[in-house]
Amino acid sequence: MGRPLKSVRHPQGAHIAALRKAKGLTQAEAAQILGVPQANIALWEKSDKPPRADVLPKMATLYGVKLDALFVDKPSRRKQPVGKAQALFEQLTKLPRSQQHKVLEVLEALLGQYLRAG
Repeated sequence: MGRPLKSVRHPQGAHIAALRKAKGLTQAEAAQILGVPQANIALWEKSDKPPRADVLPKMATLYGVKLDALFVDKPSRRKQPVGKAQALFEQLTKLPRSQQHKVLEVLEALLGQYLRAG
């Protein structure tokens, strides 16, 4: 038998997972910092079940966002990355942190050049 099919993530869970990954944290690391079992992090990221009310402020602080930014149904003022950029970001999160920093340095330099060229 092959591997079981990946479960489909709900938009809310995928959003919570993206915030965690953007900070370069594993589920286990986030769970330890938030003081919850890793299974809770996995549940929140795979379903539309929200974190407990007492965890939400800690999670917002950990992920560096305002409390309302934890929820996807509130429109964000930020533009979201295009699909290809999102896919590249997901690949970036799989690299060791030292390599992530190098890639980000190159990206920052390129973006700086494009923004200055206007």
